[in-house]
Amino acid sequence: MSVQVVSAAAAAKVPEVELKDLSPSEAEPQLGLSTAAVGAMAPPAGGGDPEVPAPAAERPPAPGPGSGPAAALSPAAGKVPQASAMKRSDPHHQHQRHRDGGEALVSPDGSVTEAPRTVKKQIQFADQKQEFNKRPTKIGRRSLSRSISQSSTDSYSSAASYTDSSDDETSPRDKQQKNSKGSSDFCVKNIKQAEFGRREIEIAEQEMPALMALRKRAQGEKPLAGAKIVGCTHITAQTAVLMETLGALGAQCRWAACNIYSTLNEVAAALAESGFPVFAWKGESEDDFWWCIDRCVNVEGWQPNMILDDGGDLTHWIYKKYPNMFKKIKGIVEESVTGVHRLYQLSKAGKLCVPAMNVNDSVTKQKFDNLYCCRESILDGLKRTTDMMFGGKQVVVCGYGEVGKGCCAALKAMGSIVYVTEIDPICALQACMDGFRLVKLNEVIRQVDIVITCTGNKNVVTREHLDRMKNSCIVCNMGHSNTEIDVASLRTPELTWERVRSQVDHVIWPDGKRIVLLAEGRLLNLSCSTVPTFVLSITATTQALALIELYNAPEGRYKQDVYLLPKKMDEYVASLHLPTFDAHLTELTDEQAKYLGLNKNGPFKPNYYR
Repeated sequence: MSVQVVSAAAAAKVPEVELKDLSPSEAEPQLGLSTAAVGAMAPPAGGGDPEVPAPAAERPPAPGPGSGPAAALSPAAGKVPQASAMKRSDPHHQHQRHRDGGEALVSPDGSVTEAPRTVKKQIQFADQKQEFNKRPTKIGRRSLSRSISQSSTDSYSSAASYTDSSDDETSPRDKQQKNSKGSSDFCVKNIKQAEFGRREIEIAEQEMPALMALRKRAQGEKPLAGAKIVGCTHITAQTAVLMETLGALGAQCRWAACNIYSTLNEVAAALAESGFPVFAWKGESEDDFWWCIDRCVNVEGWQPNMILDDGGDLTHWIYKKYPNMFKKIKGIVEESVTGVHRLYQLSKAGKLCVPAMNVNDSVTKQKFDNLYCCRESILDGLKRTTDMMFGGKQVVVCGYGEVGKGCCAALKAMGSIVYVTEIDPICALQACMDGFRLVKLNEVIRQVDIVITCTGNKNVVTREHLDRMKNSCIVCNMGHSNTEIDVASLRTPELTWERVRSQVDHVIWPDGKRIVLLAEGRLLNLSCSTVPTFVLSITATTQALALIELYNAPEGRYKQDVYLLPKKMDEYVASLHLPTFDAHLTELTDEQAKYLGLNKNGPFKPNYYR
């Protein structure tokens, strides 16, 4: 909406504009804005800057008197002075602030005269006023992580869902909710958010071409007919596309979240509305976390035969609590370093009684999800939580695997000074060759501004390190597990925890020093921001194909061990994504294929290639 400045006489004739005098107290900016007022000030949905007037040289000529909207408002509109002329000050006078708050004019001869006082006016447009009155006046409590520009009541943020006060006060476990079909076999924050979650899922579908292609090609064959899949992953719009694809391929699914902070409540509601038994909400307690997993597994008359896990918690729970159920599982698909490590431990001890597929070490997961996803999402997570500038900041990244490589590349590109810690000499040499200084954490812990862990290990950052950090140092984790930072050591009486905003805490020492802890040491990008959908399409397609492979494999093909994804499958996943870029593969000639000893259609790399 453009605003034109009109003369006092013209303004008096315009019924749509109301001028209201403000008392001194009313003239000051007020923080208690209504929901509608905040929404009106929000930037456009596309994220661009608000529209600003064009420079005078670029403006089209003003319409003459009697034409255009100005003439419809007032005959005097054609005589409106230019805005720039109103801002111009008299070169023969200097402005000074009068003692009583008024303004004084100082002439060149030194005489002082009081400037005419102006009355501050507040302009309210009638159409806006009517729109405000249509908005609800009751405002629910919102998560602090929502920015002021996102607070309209008819939208939901990917980083933090809108919840009203009743939702915040009542645990989802204590609610009785049903979807439109009358089913109550789910537990989510608010089933009424389903419509908004459906919109997010539809957006994600546009960026997941391979998964949608797989759904279209295989839904006629129903390769997962009879499969009963219990899953424990991050519940996001991208996961929802995966779940609905598995359903389209014939599987029955029950789902819980692998992280207490990463669930998008509106997406969980949309899945529940569609008939998926989902047990998850953002901000679960540890007790809630295990309760949700148990509700997925312990169902009368329903025996899972496939597991899709992220972190190994679901596999561990079934193995410990329901050993007879575990023996009937046909296959496990695991996508994280932590979960794969647990599977190899079971296999080594001779306790893994089902075949398992290691998706984490597939080329498509390592080279794309771990590298490219983290390269983009590390900056997003840090920026959303701390609003910091990266240029010139000293950062130490613990671990130079694919996740560490992505984090270091992004921070270096933003002008940060990046140090790396590493235990593997090969990864350490890669860090050096990429231009990063390899150090021990103790050597730089006093000077760095940000500490990022991405090792998959435990106690990488200990209480000793935390005690030595500088004031306002930011500490976060990009690995799957919350064991990398010794957060438990910070929960002592001498330290004070202060919640700044959602997923951001100050931990304050007795001397006043404080550190900024993000997501309580849990996975930063999915807890505090989002991740690129296209990259997750690659991982999700890999997971779907691994489930199809294990479920349909003839008896004896896979024994009770951990297997890597066949290279042919890796290459197929990659090929499904190439049309998005209008990419054209070169084909081998028969002579070239014979020379290399390859099949013209692949696989082009040996199974041991990583």
